[in-house]
Amino acid sequence: MAVEEARIWGEAVRLVQSEIGAAACNRWIAPLVFRGAAGDCARLDAPTDFAADWVRRHYAEEIVAALSEAGAPCLRIAVSAAAERPEEPARRPAAPALAIAASDGGADAPLRSAPLEKRFTFDQFVVGRPNELAHAAARRVAEDDSVVYNPVFLHGGVGLGKTHLMHAISWRIAELRPERKVLYLSAEQFMYRFIQAIKRDNTIAFKDQFRSVDVLMVDDVQFIAGKNSTQIEFFHTFNALIDSGKQIVISGDRAPGDIENLEERIRSRLQWGLVVDIHPTDYELRLGILEAKAEAAKAREPNVRMDPKVLEFLAHRISSNVRVLEGALTRLFAFAGLVGREITLDMAQECLSDLLRASDRKVTIDEIMRKVAEHYNLRLSDMTSARRARAVARPRQVAMFLAKTLTSKSLPEIGRKFGGRDHTTVMHAVKRVESLTDTDSLLAEDVELLRRMLEA
Repeated sequence: MAVEEARIWGEAVRLVQSEIGAAACNRWIAPLVFRGAAGDCARLDAPTDFAADWVRRHYAEEIVAALSEAGAPCLRIAVSAAAERPEEPARRPAAPALAIAASDGGADAPLRSAPLEKRFTFDQFVVGRPNELAHAAARRVAEDDSVVYNPVFLHGGVGLGKTHLMHAISWRIAELRPERKVLYLSAEQFMYRFIQAIKRDNTIAFKDQFRSVDVLMVDDVQFIAGKNSTQIEFFHTFNALIDSGKQIVISGDRAPGDIENLEERIRSRLQWGLVVDIHPTDYELRLGILEAKAEAAKAREPNVRMDPKVLEFLAHRISSNVRVLEGALTRLFAFAGLVGREITLDMAQECLSDLLRASDRKVTIDEIMRKVAEHYNLRLSDMTSARRARAVARPRQVAMFLAKTLTSKSLPEIGRKFGGRDHTTVMHAVKRVESLTDTDSLLAEDVELLRRMLEA
């Protein structure tokens, strides 16, 4: 790569990282090689066909914008897999302490953990009632010599700390027992490594590598749902590690029983050990997280002053997830540092107006039940009652469907709101309404009208 192209690409990667975050950038953008721009098209090489396809589908817009800003104007990108091109170590960052050398099976490339965030440690994890069990389980895995719970399955919504805890486990094991082989990767990475092994007729080496680890951690396991051959290999890898007494930690956005298109035998094995639900943050936990992050931000921006009431204001108003909360605080400190203003309540409302508006539009299950009851001329108590008459049951199913699609609540949480019903009842209601809206135009109109009323 020429010097000017290297400069352009380095700047473009930095700009893309500011948009999609360090983890995604390290995983998908940093391994790309910029081959220059001709006409309105920029050419990029990716290490694999899978990576090329993923970048084209998910990051094309961000890359085009970044390259244009960095000095290589283009309207589109062409990403192709570099045939048999050796990997460039400097462009594929990984956690050095957790690198796992290829086994004697002769794999095509070393098997390495995905890049780890240095700030995702136990020391930086703020513990509260919603996540205390998950934190305790993660510490036990990282610090105990014996395998007590196997597997450990962490599940919860976006931005609640699942990935943070998995990174923290990796860092802690590397600190206490560096001789242990630890592999952390996403389910999608597991899948494309498996696909590459099939393409190269090298599945034996793949199996040997994955089954030689002491601790296997797979993030976002819901990604393999519906991928039949990947599920089969995952199942056999899972069994081999369990039988060998090796530790497995899995994360997902839902409980194992709620992940659709996941093989029953995998679902049952994921439920063997300790299944931990990371609940949405409460006010006290959000305030604690903000206080910890504000201290770190003040160390970086010592001249910025902040009214303590701002943290309480943010903890009350932004409850969607921790990432949004941290992003809001980062924006406030950046704005205050750049323009030389104190962070006050008025300034926070001005600077975060878009986030606050989005937070104001957040729909609650109570509001959904109330609107549905009014629309169908029912009593609010009918939403939680045991009545099974069609005139009550169908609106209740509609309310459950809207609760699932318009809120971030899990199926068990929704079931509890609707009179302590089981999560399978909610799942059935969601599938039933989805099916009926395809054939019943009146019901489809009702659902769409209610959705618009709730989102207005």
